[in-house]
Amino acid sequence: MLSVFALDGIAEIVSGDDLASIIGDAADGRLRDGDILAVTSKVVSKAEGRMISAVDREQAITDETVRVVATRAYPGGVTRIVENRLGVVGAAAGVDASNTPEGTVLLLPVDPDASAGAIRAALSARFGLRLGVIITDTLGRAWREGQTDVAIGASGVVVLEDLRGSTDTQGRSLEVTLPAVGDEIAAAADLVKRKASGLPVAVVRGMGHLLDEAAPGARVLVRPSEKDMFRLGTDEAWREGFEAGRAARD
Repeated sequence: MLSVFALDGIAEIVSGDDLASIIGDAADGRLRDGDILAVTSKVVSKAEGRMISAVDREQAITDETVRVVATRAYPGGVTRIVENRLGVVGAAAGVDASNTPEGTVLLLPVDPDASAGAIRAALSARFGLRLGVIITDTLGRAWREGQTDVAIGASGVVVLEDLRGSTDTQGRSLEVTLPAVGDEIAAAADLVKRKASGLPVAVVRGMGHLLDEAAPGARVLVRPSEKDMFRLGTDEAWREGFEAGRAARD
């Protein structure tokens, strides 16, 4: 049976904090073998010193951007959908100005998979349990309103469950079924963590079959460019096509 609950008792995280130890104290006596911990990227970033001074958040977004996917002006400025250093495509490159002191912004962890691995190793050693860890962040989705949490880092847990080659209830072979279970776990955890409740860590129980120490990290959830059918925004695609047509004419 699937169950999800948040860990209370985690105070404000600051740079240099031993996050694994703090999570371990909050989880003491509450974990079971096979549990998966979903940890909000914000507390990982704070512990790893990823808060920077930034009078202008836009410059921080530019610095974290690898590729601009789409832009759209609105009365208060410009929304930028970009690919960041982690390969994640989303608004503002993951640069966060909420729940941070005035004049600062928070960048995503440098290597969320490694961060997840360090937390998992420490907690597994402390409690003698098989555990998985997922680092989560909030993203919007193309064609759908609102946001949801997704996995940007993972350790010890399968984030893409490959069902290709198995059969459905009618005996038909599944050819493309590849559930993004890492994202599903992140979204489930967000239901109990919420955004402003001071509960940055959730425990997801009942998915122990996904634990695998050899599983790759969350980077495998990033679609390779050669498979990306929607690599550009509409304006950018039109402009690129126009320039290509003009070059061909000349």
